Amino acid sequence: MPGGATGQFSAIPLNIGKRNHAVSRPKASYLVTGKWSQAAYEEALNFIDAKLVVPIPETFNSVPSRSTWQFVPDASYFYFCMNETSNGIDIPKVDVPDGTIVVADASSVLMTRNIDITRYGIIFACAQKNLGIPGVTLVIMRKDLLGHASHICPNTLNYSLMSTKLSSYSVPNIFAIYIMKLMIEYVDNNGGMDTFADINRDKADKIYINIDDSKGFYFCPIPKVNRSKVNIVFRIGGRHGNAELEEKFLEEARIKNYIGLQGDPTVGGLRASLYNSVTMSDVRDLSSFMYEFRTENQDAVF
Repeated sequence: MPGGATGQFSAIPLNIGKRNHAVSRPKASYLVTGKWSQAAYEEALNFIDAKLVVPIPETFNSVPSRSTWQFVPDASYFYFCMNETSNGIDIPKVDVPDGTIVVADASSVLMTRNIDITRYGIIFACAQKNLGIPGVTLVIMRKDLLGHASHICPNTLNYSLMSTKLSSYSVPNIFAIYIMKLMIEYVDNNGGMDTFADINRDKADKIYINIDDSKGFYFCPIPKVNRSKVNIVFRIGGRHGNAELEEKFLEEARIKNYIGLQGDPTVGGLRASLYNSVTMSDVRDLSSFMYEFRTENQDAVF
């Protein structure tokens, strides 16, 4: 589908929001754990009565205990983001009441690990993380969820219409779809999902061990149970970071051609994104650089 993953923030409530609500304003439950699930929740408010499962915290650095979640009894669906790229928070799976339609944003983790898609009513992912280039969004959904679109849903976001037209209601981005095909074939021809899941776990472990063994020089605010294996957020010099050292880290990294290590502007700090295109060799090099930088600069912190 067109519109990127953010287009799905509108498409989802417009297509399945009224599934259980023929007359009253549709309802849905949202678990907000970071930048992207918050954006999805705020967009849904334009169309339905979106309810928070837990209050939005001041800072996103963990997933609230399941015992604190409060679901809307007659919600049309439950929404969450599997991996918050900006905040470094991962939610491998969710425990929801029986019969709940689960909708998952898997933009940054689809094709990095095994995911049982039968657990979800809808699972979607933009292409530019692990499926290719921008310009196309993959939407996988249960067929019985088709046919419930709101009358105000644009045709380009209408799941039933897009399904009937085989994703070609308007001319799709053929090149982006072709690249997605190649990316899927690449994974399939190089060991499949089991192999890539192992590689991605090992890549993340390499960086996290470096952080955890640094005796406080590097700091990751995310509890181990929710640490992303794709987007590793960290600071230098403690929870609030040392701005001078972090800028020095980025400058020296750029000299060695390690780019894109700055944190999301809404979060700050540093971030290492380990998508499928990042090899184990790349990660070893980055880990070595992190160790060398710590050795040379630890006196400035301690």
